[in-house]
Amino acid sequence: MASPNTSYSSIAATTLENRSRRIADNVTRNNPLLARLQERGKIRPASGGTKLLETISYAENPNFGWYTGYDLLPIAATEVLTNAEYPWKQAACPVTMSGLEMLQNTGRDAIFDLLEEKIANAEATMVNQLSTAIYSDGTGYGGKQLTGLGAAVVASPTTGTYGGIDRATWTFWRNKTTGALGAQTADTILPNMHALYAQLLRGADKPDLIVMGSTLWGVLMEATTPMQSFTNTNQANLGFPSVKFMGADVVLDGNAPATAAYFLNTNYISLRPHRDRNMVTLSPDKRQQINQDAVVTILAWAGNLTMSGAQFQGYFQGS
Repeated sequence: MASPNTSYSSIAATTLENRSRRIADNVTRNNPLLARLQERGKIRPASGGTKLLETISYAENPNFGWYTGYDLLPIAATEVLTNAEYPWKQAACPVTMSGLEMLQNTGRDAIFDLLEEKIANAEATMVNQLSTAIYSDGTGYGGKQLTGLGAAVVASPTTGTYGGIDRATWTFWRNKTTGALGAQTADTILPNMHALYAQLLRGADKPDLIVMGSTLWGVLMEATTPMQSFTNTNQANLGFPSVKFMGADVVLDGNAPATAAYFLNTNYISLRPHRDRNMVTLSPDKRQQINQDAVVTILAWAGNLTMSGAQFQGYFQGS
């Protein structure tokens, strides 16, 4: 049966609840894309539903036309909007303490000291795992992992289904890509970056964040060393090395594929945590007792990374 020591459960639940916002903030500060989404108000809590939906404008209104005088204006019904849909993904990190640990750490202060270490470990685990999952394709952990950039912005955008929309059928839902460029050098990287950037311009729409893996970042630094590079103070304050390229912040993220870069227009990207499950504790009285001399407090998160404009994103593929 479960340990009768309810002191731990009370301390653990209270401590985790007090730190839940800090843990959520640390998740965003540990990843350059999430930091940018936070900065732009693109972390949008959702209240429920069977799936997360993003409305997409996929075609112009065909009723537009020039006219003169009493010309008749077309008013036919049109279909120009649809929804991309994303499943809920859930993550949890249980914080446990055995009866023996509680006996060995007698007294509220001693238990609290041990608990602090366990909670700090759980916090770091959640932060690191979610930061890594931003680049996943959603198939990890048996398809339970976050649907990240590995599914959203890909090297082969003419195949596969993303957000419930078949890219082979719908050309508007394809990100741009360089194709396989091979190993980059200081002479080739900037021209190739300019070529991809040009594909992503549409009026005022343009990439505002370029996330690079470590190998490609090293080549970029070699190419720009003779030049004057301007760091972005806001990104630097968050701990991410960065330079400017055509007005976009170029940042290094060791979790990104080493030889790749994501050219992102974050106006069309959101992190959608559930408003009631964003780094919170699952109440002990809502779970069955365990048949061990131990107590458990669970730190939990639910949501997904969503996109409403895949066509505005780019994938730079080196080797």
